[in-house]
Amino acid sequence: MAKILIPTPLRQFAEKNDSVELAGSTVAEVMTALTAKFPDLRKQLFNDEGKMRSFVNVYLNDEDIRYLKKDATPVAAADTLSIVPSIAGGSPSIAGGR
Repeated sequence: MAKILIPTPLRQFAEKNDSVELAGSTVAEVMTALTAKFPDLRKQLFNDEGKMRSFVNVYLNDEDIRYLKKDATPVAAADTLSIVPSIAGGSPSIAGGR
């Protein structure tokens, strides 16, 4: 089973788990298993059409699935999927100097 790392902001929708192990042969199958186990995650990860939200990034080991086969990317039992929500913002003083 693949290991799925759940980021801190989404743990409240996954019974406070920081990771879970689920079966699936593709990213889509693993993500389906994840949202079946934790239904509250579905609206956080997918839009009304069932597509992954644009601000949610998924990595297979250290590879962004957008540069592989997206949700059709094969997943092996020893793989780790990381869900990484995009983070916006920051301090203007850091970007603009002093």
